[in-house]
Amino acid sequence: MASRPVQKETSSRPHFLQFNNLACETAGGKVIFATDEWFAPARNLLKRDPPEFIASAFTEYGKWMDGWETRRKRIAGHDWCIIQLGVPGIIHGFDVDTSFFTGNYAPYTSIQAACLDQMPSFTLEGDRTGMAASPSQFEAVAQLYSDSWEELVPMIKLNPGYSESCHNYLNVTYPHRVTHIRLNIYPDGGIARLKVYGIGKTDWSTVSSQDLVDLVALVNGGVCVGYSDAHFGHPRNMIGLGRADNMGDGWETARRLDRPKVLKVNEKGILQVRGCEWAILRLGHPGIISKIEVDTNHFKGNFPDSCKIEACSLTPDEENNFIHNQWRSDKPPKN
Repeated sequence: MASRPVQKETSSRPHFLQFNNLACETAGGKVIFATDEWFAPARNLLKRDPPEFIASAFTEYGKWMDGWETRRKRIAGHDWCIIQLGVPGIIHGFDVDTSFFTGNYAPYTSIQAACLDQMPSFTLEGDRTGMAASPSQFEAVAQLYSDSWEELVPMIKLNPGYSESCHNYLNVTYPHRVTHIRLNIYPDGGIARLKVYGIGKTDWSTVSSQDLVDLVALVNGGVCVGYSDAHFGHPRNMIGLGRADNMGDGWETARRLDRPKVLKVNEKGILQVRGCEWAILRLGHPGIISKIEVDTNHFKGNFPDSCKIEACSLTPDEENNFIHNQWRSDKPPKN
């Protein structure tokens, strides 16, 4: 593998962050219900881009915030919303991001989940700033009985949205497929982003063995389990839905500082540089590979000179050993 040291995750960043964000708007995630959206609509929770703060930005309802913020509650109860995952799957963790919500963040949260056989027919459309759920919307959502869904995260205290405390990472151990989550905040307040990290789960019994299927796609359970560098973009972006919107929606590494001052090529025209960059992707299902597409769309002055694709079959224990050793080839799996 590459001679570049593997990027190390700090102890404060949990392992599940390498997985896919199943609720992101670019993966098809959407908010289908919210009790209140007075200051900022709940759909902001699912934005791909990081939250931003504009000190001078106000709306007719108050301070503009890049997240979901409810009004100060003056009635019994608490606020909550329901999110339909863009990719149903197994959830491994959450990032409840309170960025820039400092004096107005939600002080507590809990998260529930369900796997619904039929997708609800209702959803939220347009800019809902300054709005709240109507009686008819409450009646419709009551049919989901979301208050009795499985509790993945019990009520916990959240940290305010300062840079050193805004990411509230929540590990989850729930081995069942999830299609919808209910995000509860107590009693009111704001959250900038909610990221739902997990692995897509497809019902492979409905897929013919003769079908040509993208085995590594996010929607089919593909996941990145290791990489050498992700300075400008994570390798998981390569297996997202559709083609990338721009260069930031792909995998891009930092330029290697150990590259030669003067580059040379071999007899095949391939540049001779030390090592390489690499990413390891686990397929959503074992299969026979007959076709591979490498899409360098948007990468014009920084596309890779060449690539090599290798494959193997690993048991879960072997994969865990490699992950523990950060995929170093000089440390084979333990017997």
